[in-house]
Amino acid sequence: MKKPNQTTMILLAGALTLALLIAFGAFFTWWSLASPRKTCLSCHEMQTNYDNWADSYHRDINCKSCHGGALSNGWHSMLENGRRVVGHFSGNSRPELAMQEEQILRILPRCKGCHEAEYADWQAGGHSVTYADIYLDATHNHTEQPHNDCMRCHGMFFSGNIAEIVTPVNNQGPWRFVDAEKAEQPVIPCLACHHIHRPGQPAQAPDYAEPQMIASTRPARLVNVEFYVRSEKTHFAAADLPALKLWEGARPVQVSDDVRQRVCSQCHAPDAWHQAGTSDDRTPRGVHEGLSCLACHAPHKHETAQSCGNCHPALSNCGLDVKVMDTTFRDPASKNNIHFAKCADCHKDGRTSTRKAG
Repeated sequence: MKKPNQTTMILLAGALTLALLIAFGAFFTWWSLASPRKTCLSCHEMQTNYDNWADSYHRDINCKSCHGGALSNGWHSMLENGRRVVGHFSGNSRPELAMQEEQILRILPRCKGCHEAEYADWQAGGHSVTYADIYLDATHNHTEQPHNDCMRCHGMFFSGNIAEIVTPVNNQGPWRFVDAEKAEQPVIPCLACHHIHRPGQPAQAPDYAEPQMIASTRPARLVNVEFYVRSEKTHFAAADLPALKLWEGARPVQVSDDVRQRVCSQCHAPDAWHQAGTSDDRTPRGVHEGLSCLACHAPHKHETAQSCGNCHPALSNCGLDVKVMDTTFRDPASKNNIHFAKCADCHKDGRTSTRKAG
């Protein structure tokens, strides 16, 4: 039998390579365009995740738009998915797949693709604080050393313990990160307060045929915030979180019934005795008692620059512009904290007005 010559071998190898490339391209195209039920769900133990997505606000958005594709992160994705395949066939896979912190941080720029204004506000607000801002704060660390409970609010998706973030774990320092890459990572990402698979209806245009009916027929907007509880590794809807019980001495403090504030109070919480103004509690009392945090603070940026004008007229009962009163709204050094200010803080003699008679 005559052996094929070198040219024939090269042509056969080229044809085989081309066929493999075409086959791979066809498979990759199908994988990218097919329903998640035929792709992700067919291989991974994620039925619960799929069911939640199918009933969520994001049901019309393909999985890879948020989570990325099989090759979106190069060899890292391939190794990660390879481990899942091995776990699947070896019987060592987890009942439900949960995202790790590095995966959640990769999602952040994809959130921006649709929620650009909210993302910009988050970046400009206090919740975009980084690991370096929190865990290398020498003033705070000298007062209270870093500990695991810090991650309940600052780094809630990190799966390790505090010794795997910062060293030394004491209040002497100097402190440094175990992994230097953590320095600029955010400790309160979008998913701290938002659940991608939260149940809800995608937004729809109103019926413009009857414009006068738009307002009355508009569906009620559901509260779309949740809180990720690190110890449980799951989100809890704001309405399912406990309402804050708060006291000023023995007096019960009136707390807003805005369920969104229950998310705020998970981190901005009082001490174990629920005394108002202790620890990180900022629940309004005094002249603002009963108001929701969201009455003054913008949801993502948290700025309050225009908040006074939303409720107050140009002049208060005192005849003064509320924005220039001696409170922390005007000057952070003021002794009259805007969260807790009382009339008597300024009106020592008990007068209710400083306007001149006549």
